[in-house]
Amino acid sequence: MGGQQKPHFLLVTFPAQGHINPALEFAKRLLRAGVDVTFATSLSGNRCLEKADVPDGLGFAAFSDGYDDGFRANDGNILTYMSKFRQSGSKSLSDVLEKARDEGKQVTCLVYTLLLPWAAEVAREYHVPSALLWIQPALVFDVYYYYFRGYGDVIKECENNPSWSLRLPNLPFTLKKCDLPSFLLPSTPLPYTFALPTFQEQIEELEKEETPTILVNTFEELEVDALKAIERFTLIPVGPLLPLRNLEVRDPSDDRLSSGRDLRGEDYLKWLDSQEESKVIYVSFGSISVLSRAQQEELARALIQTHRPFLWVIREKEKKKGNKDEHEDTDDDDDDDEELSCMEELKQLGKIVPWCSQVEVLSHPSVGCFVTHCGWNSTLESITCGVPMVAFPQWTDQTTNAKLVRDVWKIGVRVKKSGEEGLVKAEEIKKCLEEVMESEDTRKNAKKLNELAVQAAKQGGGSDKNLKCFIEKVISHQKLNLCDSIH
Repeated sequence: MGGQQKPHFLLVTFPAQGHINPALEFAKRLLRAGVDVTFATSLSGNRCLEKADVPDGLGFAAFSDGYDDGFRANDGNILTYMSKFRQSGSKSLSDVLEKARDEGKQVTCLVYTLLLPWAAEVAREYHVPSALLWIQPALVFDVYYYYFRGYGDVIKECENNPSWSLRLPNLPFTLKKCDLPSFLLPSTPLPYTFALPTFQEQIEELEKEETPTILVNTFEELEVDALKAIERFTLIPVGPLLPLRNLEVRDPSDDRLSSGRDLRGEDYLKWLDSQEESKVIYVSFGSISVLSRAQQEELARALIQTHRPFLWVIREKEKKKGNKDEHEDTDDDDDDDEELSCMEELKQLGKIVPWCSQVEVLSHPSVGCFVTHCGWNSTLESITCGVPMVAFPQWTDQTTNAKLVRDVWKIGVRVKKSGEEGLVKAEEIKKCLEEVMESEDTRKNAKKLNELAVQAAKQGGGSDKNLKCFIEKVISHQKLNLCDSIH
């Protein structure tokens, strides 16, 4: 790239692991393309990077949001937190932009992840181009967009109509109530009612731009229709935003990990090595979702009844919160440290761990199925590793992702809740596990998407070309502005 000054991108992200992981991978792609990058998030978000594979040359602009140990629902009103985060984040970005300008190293572009519409305001104030890095599927963006652009009342009708369904413009499939992002439903837990107006503001900020840029963590072949469903916006696929070395077929004896940690001492990998190919059920619900104790018991019964080996990630805090609301973040221990009632039977059949490297597990040849909450990062990791899924969505975009997994891509099944308690019973889980583990068609579909994902992300692939084209356009815009200022 010509010119005396390297392009300088400022990347700001919400301080949650599910936001930071794809943002960090995006930063790595920018660095590899010859761009200087400053990564901005709160101090608590910065700590999420302590175990990550942070590349050389990445700059940081951490700021305090008043909750340096991380915000929890019982810390106070989440609206107050979001307001403080906006205030602190806006000032921090302004400081970075001013310092860069004063040092003669003007920021070329400000890229921000979702829930941060104010970042676009700051960029406009300093006459810096901005781009939204959408870290959920394109379909979810489409649903939010149309909700705020004429379909809100229609979607609200789903609450009292069991047979309700909707087909949005330019999409070839219908959506049912269970397929909608949970934030669109009145049943959204009170602490999270801030999300919907924040998404609305995000779309309104984009509409203020003459040529809004929306980069999406997906790839062309995965969401052909969803990427083109909105005529007003151009959605640019730049994913999957996963560690590049994990997108390639590797020798199982390769001990490298995306986080840079040495895994040779991890006993769960040794255990996986001892299992037959495609026979292990992998179970994990991400870093936020927490199953109730009753639901854990149903899942445990199902795993035992399948008589198949499994690897189940039960985080330490999940053990403590098993009887809490599934999205409540609290440090109360109560009496939830007690083991599951059938723990001895579980240990005889499979393995339970508090943590594992998910991509390393999914890419292991012994894994044949992933029981997942369908967070977008986990879904993309499963797709990229070619592993079929049992979709067990909890909230936010996970319900829509589950729709894609089962009905659109046909790479898995989705569990059904039953009864007033809304539990997924052991019989239902077992049925879903057997269906996925025994379906050759599902496995073939997963393998096909795996190949397309790897092709898109590698050098010269569709997503790689899209990212480089975006960078070149931003640089051209900067050069044009420099010429105008000279003349």
